[in-house]
Amino acid sequence: MHAFEFSIPTRIVFGPGTESRTGELAAGLGARRVLLVCGGQSARRSGLLDRVEQSLTQAGLTCRVFAGIHPNPRLFQVREGVQAALEFGADLILAVGGGSVIDAAKAIALGAAEPEADLWDFWLGKRPVERTLPVGAVLTISAAGSETSSSAVLTRDDTLEKRGLTSEQIRPRFAVMDPELTCSLPPYQIACGVVDIMMHTLDRYFTCVTGNLLTDEIAQGLLRTVIRCGARALADPCDLQTMSELMWAGSLSHNGLTGLGAPKDFAVHQLGHELSARFDFAHGATLSAVWGSWAEYCVETDPARFAQYGVSVWGLDPAGGGQEELARQAIARTVDYFRSLGMPTCLTELGCGLQSEEELKELARRCTFYGARTIGAFRVLGEADILAIYRAANR
Repeated sequence: MHAFEFSIPTRIVFGPGTESRTGELAAGLGARRVLLVCGGQSARRSGLLDRVEQSLTQAGLTCRVFAGIHPNPRLFQVREGVQAALEFGADLILAVGGGSVIDAAKAIALGAAEPEADLWDFWLGKRPVERTLPVGAVLTISAAGSETSSSAVLTRDDTLEKRGLTSEQIRPRFAVMDPELTCSLPPYQIACGVVDIMMHTLDRYFTCVTGNLLTDEIAQGLLRTVIRCGARALADPCDLQTMSELMWAGSLSHNGLTGLGAPKDFAVHQLGHELSARFDFAHGATLSAVWGSWAEYCVETDPARFAQYGVSVWGLDPAGGGQEELARQAIARTVDYFRSLGMPTCLTELGCGLQSEEELKELARRCTFYGARTIGAFRVLGEADILAIYRAANR
């Protein structure tokens, strides 16, 4: 086991009906004025928002709703949310929704605590995060991960730049996780969530450091559980046991536990971010659309790692071929599983059609921040590598 530092201060309250404890949790942080951040109308139509507001009111707190957060949250919406928080005098930002809503709430909390700063400077790395308002979350999907993570992703609407920020300051202080709230999710959203959980885990599993046996076992066990439960959830989204497993797996996949002792890779996330920024597709769909092409491009870096993944996660027979053969089988099993969920495995299946060579080159340039960075840790990828992967996915 290699050296690591691990701290998860997020308080998890998990189980049916737990949204009734939201007021108690917020009051326990000393909050008095809570800005509720949510997406469209589903939280209101389902009655969830009313129940959360009632819980806050019963705890003696005042609340106001800021609604309309877009999937793949936009900077302009967050800036409007910061203004709403300042005008209301909010001392806690509460997300009621999925990953996009939680990421937006984190950004609003940061902007409200640093109103003199240009919020985008934090995402560009020009300004350090020194303080933020506390954030809480009432999770409504089974696969966000943001409810326990220290990261948030925003898209700048005028330039279509998509950037991630990581800071312990923005990690939520509490997360309410009621799996009953996920039973109304449409199949495509469930499938996107399953892919995202797997990618949060695989982007830590495929790394340049090995020898973390327990970390590997945790990651492999989580992946087996998600693969099994993903198909069940699509067949019956009201299976509370299955949705509970997925919801908890989503948190564990993105709080750092499945990657302890090694650097994160997250190349697939970066490749997918450019697609969702450019075409506004669902996050999980962009990941499944490029993972197979990334894996085929990188497999020769460490075929033994892919072979281990195939044996431990997919149950491949270790005597069924050499490491390279097992590695190829593992990649094929993963891509086939994505297809079984109805998820895209290339750009045409994603829905953007075949892209021109110039469009692919622009995606690769944007992914490197126009030459300012490389991506990945399992295999470090520059612009030429990224372009090759986009080309392979362009079918």
